Amino acid sequence: MKGLNVMALIAGVILVAAGCGERPQPVSQRVVEGSDEILAEAPEAPAPTTMPDPDLAVIKTAHGEMTVEFWPDVAPKTVVNFKKLAREGFYNATAFHRIVKGFMIQGGDPNTKNPALAEKFGLGGPGYMIEAEFNSRKHVRGVLSMARSSDPDSAGSQFFICHGDAAFLNGKYTAFGKVIKGDDVLEKIASTPTIYPPHGGGEKSWPVDRVEVESITIVPREQPDDAGGAKSEVAPPAAEAEPKPDSQ
Repeated sequence: MKGLNVMALIAGVILVAAGCGERPQPVSQRVVEGSDEILAEAPEAPAPTTMPDPDLAVIKTAHGEMTVEFWPDVAPKTVVNFKKLAREGFYNATAFHRIVKGFMIQGGDPNTKNPALAEKFGLGGPGYMIEAEFNSRKHVRGVLSMARSSDPDSAGSQFFICHGDAAFLNGKYTAFGKVIKGDDVLEKIASTPTIYPPHGGGEKSWPVDRVEVESITIVPREQPDDAGGAKSEVAPPAAEAEPKPDSQ
C-alpha cells in the first residue's frame, strides 16, 4: 500500500510538472506548440447508449493479443474515434513507447512507426483533438483510457492501459474500455525492462526492446443466442458517424 501511495504521489508530481513545460507525464502525450487546433475536424459521435457495444478491439502485439471491450455509455465520442482510427489502420506498426510497471503502458503515437523519430515519441497524433469525456469508471488494472496533455480536451490517438490501480486518474482522464482477454500479455508488456529516455527526461519508462503494436482490429462481439444460449456473431453496425478525435 505504501508503495502504491508513493507511486501515486510521484505520478501526480509529474502530471503537474508536464503542465509547466517539463518532459511528458506517464499518462499524457507531449504537446507540440501550435497543436491546439481543430476540434472541428474531429468526427461526430452518436448519442450515449446503455446497450453493450457490439464491437471489440483485438490489439495484436509482439507479446500476443489483448481483447478490449468498449464503454460507449460513458464515452461515446472516444469509442467512435478509437474505432475509426483502428479501422483506418492508424495504429498498425506503432509501439508502446512508455511503460511504467505497476502503473500503465502507453501507445498510439504514429511517430513510433519510425524509430528514427525517437525524440518525437509522445508528440504524435491524428491531427485533431477530441473533447474529454471524464466519467465515473475507475482506473483499475486493464482499463483503457486516453492520454492527453494538461488541456483536458487534447486527446487524439494516444491511449494507455492501466497495469495497476490508479485512483488519482479517476475523473481526470477518459476511461472508455477494458481488457477482457489477454491480461497475461498486459503483464508481459508491463514487465519489459525500461531505461531513461536516450534523448533526456526524468522518467525511467523507455522500453529497452521495442514493443510493437502489429495491428488493432475491430471485430464483432459474440452474444448469446436467445433460443438456446449458443453464441452467435453480431453483424457489424452500420457505418458510424465519424467521432471528434483528440490531439496528441
